[in-house]
Amino acid sequence: QVQLVESGGGLVQAGGSLRVSCAASGRTFTSLAMAWFRQAPGKEREFVAGISAIGRTNFADSVKGRFTISRDNAKKTAFLQMNSLQPEDTAVYYCAAAASLSSDLLYSESKYQSWGQGTQVTVSS
Repeated sequence: QVQLVESGGGLVQAGGSLRVSCAASGRTFTSLAMAWFRQAPGKEREFVAGISAIGRTNFADSVKGRFTISRDNAKKTAFLQMNSLQPEDTAVYYCAAAASLSSDLLYSESKYQSWGQGTQVTVSS
């Protein structure tokens, strides 16, 4: 079992940037695929970005070119760098981890076994 703790959320103006982090513990981090999902009020949770154990990435169309995902295996931490933020990016952002997940399935919420508690990101207009 993997424990995940997100941090770095907050309030930012439209056009600004924010980086959220996800610290993992309890399992060999290097074997995990990591991803970020988000859930806005009144909406279903949706895939944002994912990174496989070997560093391949995948992004939702809505964030391509604005968001990047990375991982630091030594620190057992995944990051989501968010640039050019817009009010529609406002949501609770959740970190998720999956064992042995191929890069073509990073978007699939049902494949993730571990979830963080979420961190609020609010973008003001």
